[in-house]
Amino acid sequence: MNKVILITGAAKRIGREMAWTFFNADWNVIIHFNSSNSDAEKLSEEMNAIRENSASTIQANLDNLEDVTFLAKNALLAFNRVDALINNASTFYSTPMEDFSNSDWDALMGSNLKAPLFLIQALQKELKKNEGFVLNITDINIERPIANHAIYLAAKAGLSTITEALAKDLAPQIRVNAIAPGAILEPPHKEWSAIQKEAIIGTIPLGRLGTEHDIAQAALFLSEATYVTGQTINIDGGKSL
Repeated sequence: MNKVILITGAAKRIGREMAWTFFNADWNVIIHFNSSNSDAEKLSEEMNAIRENSASTIQANLDNLEDVTFLAKNALLAFNRVDALINNASTFYSTPMEDFSNSDWDALMGSNLKAPLFLIQALQKELKKNEGFVLNITDINIERPIANHAIYLAAKAGLSTITEALAKDLAPQIRVNAIAPGAILEPPHKEWSAIQKEAIIGTIPLGRLGTEHDIAQAALFLSEATYVTGQTINIDGGKSL
């Protein structure tokens, strides 16, 4: 029987690449999405056309705790097992000190911190039974904060701490690790100019932007690294050095 992985925010970008990577490694994939219904359904159809009954989609708004509970419940029903969880879904935007509000706090803490924690809680019995793993996607900028993103970075820093804490709490049955991406893709709905890209690349020792593939390959490595837990791997071309 194929192992089953739930990936949040799996319809696009890095989540989609990770979904394909695990699918190609013979995992069944549960594709979570919020508003990207057509992308999620297309991805599921493509996978199921290659290998029947290998992919499923679930819609949930991770800012809503009831939806998080719904996601966990239906993930367990999709293939009658869950072996792994990747908390990839994220909300990202700037919150200048003079402008941010309580709704910004809720939006940025929701998908970046609260939902991952409660999703792990809801799936922990199943993951323990299957000796599975959890992978959280954090951010290299929690070590060197960027301006006007205090709430987002606080949420990602919290997720980093949760990674280490739960690696202890859930051992030895569940491994909990994190990936901290560096300069990989433009933020959603934004395109970097050639000058901006050149400036960013100038700060990266390996001399290039990362790709979705770089993140997905690290995720696959951690899925197979059975003596690694509580660790964060920076996938950043050396930018954090």
